[in-house]
Amino acid sequence: MNEQKYSVNQHLIESVITWVKDGDIAIPEIQRPFVWDSSKVRDLMDSLYQGYPIGYIIAWRNPNVRLKDGRLSEGKRVLIDGQQRVTALTAAVLGQQVVNKEYKKITIRIAFNPVDEKFEVLNPAIEKDKRWIDDISPIITNELRLSKVVNDFCELNEDVDRDKVEDVLENLKSIVKKQIGLIELSGDLDIEKVTEIFIRINSQGVELSQADFVMSKIAANEEYGGNVLRKCIDYFSHLSVAPEFYPNIAEFDKEFSSTEYFRKISWLKSENDTLYDPTYKDVLRVSFTYKFSRGRLSDLVSLLSGRNFETRDFEEEIAIDSYAKLKEGILDFVNETNFKKFIMVVKAAGFVDERLIRSQNTLNFAYILYLKLREQHYHPALIEKYVKKWFVLSILTGRYSGSPESIFDYDIKNISSRDFGEYLKDVENARLSDAFWTAELIQKLNTSISSSPVFNVFLAAQCKMNNRGFLSKSITVKDLIEQRGDVHHLFPRAYLKTVGMQRGQYNQVANYVFTQSETNIQIGNKAPKIYFNYLLDQCNGGSYKYGGITELDDLKLNMKENCIPESIFEMTHEGFQEFVEERRILISNKIKHYYESL
Repeated sequence: MNEQKYSVNQHLIESVITWVKDGDIAIPEIQRPFVWDSSKVRDLMDSLYQGYPIGYIIAWRNPNVRLKDGRLSEGKRVLIDGQQRVTALTAAVLGQQVVNKEYKKITIRIAFNPVDEKFEVLNPAIEKDKRWIDDISPIITNELRLSKVVNDFCELNEDVDRDKVEDVLENLKSIVKKQIGLIELSGDLDIEKVTEIFIRINSQGVELSQADFVMSKIAANEEYGGNVLRKCIDYFSHLSVAPEFYPNIAEFDKEFSSTEYFRKISWLKSENDTLYDPTYKDVLRVSFTYKFSRGRLSDLVSLLSGRNFETRDFEEEIAIDSYAKLKEGILDFVNETNFKKFIMVVKAAGFVDERLIRSQNTLNFAYILYLKLREQHYHPALIEKYVKKWFVLSILTGRYSGSPESIFDYDIKNISSRDFGEYLKDVENARLSDAFWTAELIQKLNTSISSSPVFNVFLAAQCKMNNRGFLSKSITVKDLIEQRGDVHHLFPRAYLKTVGMQRGQYNQVANYVFTQSETNIQIGNKAPKIYFNYLLDQCNGGSYKYGGITELDDLKLNMKENCIPESIFEMTHEGFQEFVEERRILISNKIKHYYESL
């Protein structure tokens, strides 16, 4: 029989609040922002007052850590479910400020009507109403004597029954004597199991992941600076999307704004590039994988707990070292020079717009590789070459699609233990054989999904090679992508519809090119044979019809840049299937040439 790894007990609300005040139960300040609206806090107070159950909170007792002198340091409880309720209690009962969705510190004051025995969020109308007591906190915490509160209320409301008011306020004070259930997970419970429990518990609420659990673990440890490190991760990911949020940190979190972390991320206040906007999960995963040469986040929880993987004990020195290494990794991630140079490398490969990058995991590992090679003192030119190739290889092969942890772990261990050039060559031989270029890639291009990763690589190749848009004299594909240009059907959609083709047929990526919007409109629903004959006339001195190209050699060069077979000059809908098959081969050849040029 499996031993039960948790205990279930009822505790007084005042006991839980005392644990929070004393730091025995860790509620990180921004583990997740307080997402409840104030009315939910009001409802929680009402439920307690009425004697209704408010559910269970779940905490995990951190493993005991062995100190240098041999003593065991008992771990704190880490709250893994119930943060919103416990935060609501401390806000309403203790009057503590909470951090809202905008990361601003706010005070939630709950008012109480002793006559009707109702709670409400304090607002200007209630503040002026003598039937309401503005704030329940000073009453519950004994900051105000109950007799004074009763006297003051009865002086303003002479028609009320004094004894009833006193009884009602006594009941209000007794809220903290009500009970809440605590499920406490054992400190020796396997960390992966705790992570699984954490994710399962929260699967019905705000979507959480293993990274959320790691973040909670980090934030709970103030002794090694985890709480500030947690803020750095969170604020960086927030600023990368919303630079205008910067003044809020300086104004509402003066403690953090005086740290080195704040100075390290301050460059984001004027940064508007959107190619790589990492979430807190991305920051955490990249920093951990790069610095620890491990890919599984459950290992990070173990290391931050001080786990010795050989002895299975928990040791203080391992915990201290792990927090220090994670700090180094985070600071390297958020470093302005590192981040901007990495973005430059990705853009130099032709990925000039975030729409060309569908896989955040692929982008994350490319940054891991950049940081790792830099740490290993590779020459900058080699770093650029290797990161470009690995990034494109990963997209073409779908290396990090789905669950990436195992392949992250496999790759980072190889990268850390051998010459990367040799490892890259081994992976290329295994994944980019002749069969890949002549069969597998061509098959991947047989899709109607316009955001197909392999088609995006083709567009990136066009950007890197400075290719022009279809029928453009000088405007490049890069220009069109950055300015949100039009995707044109070489066999116009309206034309193929008239001959009965379905959406999945005419929307194939092998039928797409980037072009100027006016060219797209002018071509309209004409068959290729018709509008290409107009182009031939235009190149033989005729009037301008489509685009700005007026020489046949330039037209053919433009077609080559866009991988358009010359057979299109004579094509109607009957040759459509032959056309897309031929174009897929041309696109595959171009991608191969592009990859080899990186």
